[in-house]
Amino acid sequence: MERGAANTTPQLELRGITKRFPGCLANDHIDLSVRPGEIHALLGENGAGKSTLVKIIYGVLGADEGEILWQGAPANVHNPHQARKLGIGMVFQHFSLFEALTVTENIALGMDEAPDPRTLEDQIRSISESYGLPLDPRRHVHTLSVGERQRIEIVRCLLQNPRLLIMDEPTSVLTPQEVNRLFETLRRLADEGCAILYISHKLEEIRALCHAATILRGGRVVETCDPTRESAKNMAQMMIGEELKTPEHTPAPASGKPCLVVRDLTVPSGSQFGVDLQGVGFEVQEGEIFGIAGVAGNGQTELLNALSGETPTADHAAITIMGSPVGRLGPRARRSYAAAFVPEERRGHGAVPDLSLADNAYLSGYDRRGLTVNGVILTNARDAYARQVIERFDVRTRGIDADAGSLSGGNLQKFIVGREILQAPRLIVVSQPTWGVDAGAAAAIHQALIDLANDGTAVMMISQDLDEILSVCDRFAVISEGRLSASLDPSTVTVEEIGMLMGGIHGETQPEAESAA
Repeated sequence: MERGAANTTPQLELRGITKRFPGCLANDHIDLSVRPGEIHALLGENGAGKSTLVKIIYGVLGADEGEILWQGAPANVHNPHQARKLGIGMVFQHFSLFEALTVTENIALGMDEAPDPRTLEDQIRSISESYGLPLDPRRHVHTLSVGERQRIEIVRCLLQNPRLLIMDEPTSVLTPQEVNRLFETLRRLADEGCAILYISHKLEEIRALCHAATILRGGRVVETCDPTRESAKNMAQMMIGEELKTPEHTPAPASGKPCLVVRDLTVPSGSQFGVDLQGVGFEVQEGEIFGIAGVAGNGQTELLNALSGETPTADHAAITIMGSPVGRLGPRARRSYAAAFVPEERRGHGAVPDLSLADNAYLSGYDRRGLTVNGVILTNARDAYARQVIERFDVRTRGIDADAGSLSGGNLQKFIVGREILQAPRLIVVSQPTWGVDAGAAAAIHQALIDLANDGTAVMMISQDLDEILSVCDRFAVISEGRLSASLDPSTVTVEEIGMLMGGIHGETQPEAESAA
């Protein structure tokens, strides 16, 4: 089949789709068509209307105006069940999983006609292996990392053989080799006639995979283009409506003072299915950005918890901050050494969804920002701090009284990262800093972290986005199965070498802290 042939009736066509919320026009008369065999990108900043639009297609929301055509005929999609009956499958950016249930049980709940558990387990193993998304069907969701939970959503969707597949940021948990394998599978699906609507903030990925792109800004379609004929920078500028500034980083000094030193860090996981840290060692110097790359579920969560103090270590000297051993200290005590931490999970860990942005700003900034005196919260200072975060990091929200849970994923991420950066830490450890964040916001977060490093702060970045690691970090290491590789130079290492390390081929490891490099 010729992909996206001009004489082919669109699999899906939207005409004049409009959706209003109080104080917000989320979708403004949007026209869009996706043809059988076409991989079509949907691009836009956080808050541009992408999530609202795909929720309308999948029946989660209803449009106020406009119509949906399916294979040329008007279709009423009032709920996800009707969408799945038509042949529409969707992988959401934010997961809809029950933590107390197993992978198999969660997938069964999302299927209209699930087979018996044993058969379903076999199907899960088969399709997860085919896509390079390893899953144990019998594991409970509460034991899985964020990345592993995303795999469940992808596998659950693919098990239903959709005719239109909507994918939202599907590659954020994959090695380069696995990304290539997924792309091969998506191209095979497209060749078989499946239409794919693909949402991603990785613009080079869009250029490599997609046949067409529709770009939203402020709820409207502002451009359609052929991604293969556009540069990533051009598409980013279409999304934000202005020139994209490239972050600039002065290389770290050759021999800076170590701010974080980890020596032979061995920590058993608190979960039956977690990953034990084994002899992890590294240093992060003042003015340096040090990265930890790897596929989700290889010890990143355990490492962050050990560094932040949520998981104390048996050896008090295994972790030192600013020259002081902190291994047995908790999070508050570690923050007293001018350290800041940004966890991977935004809702529930990085922020309390039901609390206001002002209260969430207070939760980690009350000490460093002097927001409490004699046990009394200084509400004016707290509110001013929250407003400063919102203004500095362009957080799209109705104000400081808005619940954190009301923000889009990207805007909440900007708020959490900004809250920590504005505490002027001497050490910041940030996990997945730009996951699900648009190109403009990602550049702003990168520049803010770079500015910290340029001012002498030690920055440690844990990221599954290899492009982010290679473009921002001075040095990095790869974590796999709880073990850390030797330090790598982004300017000389190859993507193939990194992929092998991600897959568990370590070579020489670093059991002890490195000397300054």
